[in-house]
Order: sequence, then C-alpha cells, then structure tokens
Amino acid sequence: MARKRKTILSFYLDDASPYRAGAKTFRTFLDYCAEQQIAGESSAILGGGGHSMARNPSREERAFLKQVARAWDCGIGTHMEVMTHGALFDFEANRAREGAVHEGLWLHEPAVTEAKYERYFRSIIAEGDRAGIRFTGFTWPGCGCAPCTRRYAELRRKGRTAPNPAFWKALLALAREGKFRGRTVPCFFGSDEKKGAIHRKAAGGGCGVYDLMPNAGDKFGIWENNPARVDPDYYITADGKSGILVRHVQAGAPYAIWYAHWQGLNPANGVGWKAFTTVVKRIRKHLAGRVVWMRPSDITDRYHKAGGWGFVDEL
Repeated sequence: MARKRKTILSFYLDDASPYRAGAKTFRTFLDYCAEQQIAGESSAILGGGGHSMARNPSREERAFLKQVARAWDCGIGTHMEVMTHGALFDFEANRAREGAVHEGLWLHEPAVTEAKYERYFRSIIAEGDRAGIRFTGFTWPGCGCAPCTRRYAELRRKGRTAPNPAFWKALLALAREGKFRGRTVPCFFGSDEKKGAIHRKAAGGGCGVYDLMPNAGDKFGIWENNPARVDPDYYITADGKSGILVRHVQAGAPYAIWYAHWQGLNPANGVGWKAFTTVVKRIRKHLAGRVVWMRPSDITDRYHKAGGWGFVDEL
C-alpha cells in the first residue's frame, strides 16, 4: 500500500507587540510553541508604538525584543508587518510621518518605484539588526480607515487590485543580498479556504518571493478579541473527524496554513488562547503521522529549491 502523503501545517500571527499583553505573554506563547514542537510565524512591528523599539527601548519593549530574537529557536519565524501598521515612518526623525499615506495602501500605489520600496524595507531590516532580529517574511497590513478605503476603491475602479509589482522586486533584491533569513520571502496577501495556492511573484539569483496563501482563517477571536469569533471545531472537531484542517489532510493538500491575530490569541487576555491550545492538542491526537509542522519560510525555501511541491512526497 502506498504511503499517504503528509500535509504541512503552519500558521502566521499578526499584530504581535509588547503593548497588548506584555513581553512575558509573548514568552509564554513561544515557550508553548517550542514545547509542542509546532511552527509558524509572528510579526514584529518595530515602529508600532510611534518610535522604533530598537532605539532606546523601554524596559517592556526591550523584554519583548529579547523574545522576538529567540523566536526562531522556538519554531517561530519573524515577519515584517511593515514598520508601523499605519503611516509611513520617518527613520531620521524616529517617528511616523504626520499625514503620511498608510503602509498597506502605499504597497498598492502604482507610482512608487522599486528603489523607494527597497530603501524603506532596508531601513526596517536595519532596525531589526539593532535588536538582533532577522526577518523571514512579509504580511500586508490591512486598513479600514476612511482615506484608505476611498483610495482602494479608486484603484479597484482602475483595475488595480494587486500590490505594485515593484514591491515584489524590492523584496527580491534584498533577499539576493542575504537581508532575509532564508533564500525566499513568504508573503501573505491573498487567501483561499478551499484550496489555497502559492504564487511566485519574483525570482532570480537562487532567491524567490512568494505569496503563500493561507487556506484556513482566523477563528481565535481575530483582532477584535471577540468570543463570537472563536471556534476550535472550525479547524478540527473533538473526534478528529471533521474541520478544515482535517479536510485538507484528507484531500492530500500539500499544506494547511491558518492565520491569527495577537489580540485574540495571546495567552494573557486573548479569548482564543484556549481554543488554540485545544486545536494543537487535537492535531497531535488525531493527525499524528499525517502532518508535519514547518515555518512558512521553510516551506517556500523548500518549494523554491524543488521547483514545486514534489518535496512533500519525501516528508
């Protein structure tokens, strides 16, 4: 009988910061991931507090950065959610620019050049270097403010529904310089719960940039920290017979990736933490031998090297 193909499991966690629940809470999260031998990614928004945490950090910021620096050893990569998750940052003044365009929208603006994107991302990487942090990937920081909503609508009317291609090229240029931890940069923009997909956005010099689409959503409270948005059965039921992760495994999907937000998932005051640990426990009980955990950057590195999903058959 042929061996059943394993499915790669992973997740990414947005909005992680020392301001929501404290550095000790992030340490608890990392310790749990290491203990359970699970793998994923978590964002580091270095300018989310209005200044760069890497410069003269407060005691709490310093403690958080120390945890981010050890995240890789706990199975968790660190992705950019750009610098502020808000207005563009002024690195000389060490503050967000007053009245500046928001970063997520800026990634879609057609007039921005590759050189401008590269310069901005290089500055973020330099801030990470100050704190001993190496980035692995990139997440689009969504925004629903009125100016961004209006501008997104204008761009859609003009047929511009995807990021500026110069953005992908800038990431590739930095990857080729070895500025990211791996040879590839996994990015999270699109999503598709039914099947997911991986899209190569730029490649060259042995490096690549990929949009690695999650094929499962956030049922751990999302950014609202809303109990009504918590549902561990969505991922896997107590008997292990149904749930979106089970369906992907049964279908022989190469991966099953979900996303989450620190507001809902954090162990201190997140309404989804118990659900998260329940899902991990159920996976261990019902899917052992059928799945393998991997950081998103490890997925894209192996996919890029193999030229496709063939490597999954050898797991």
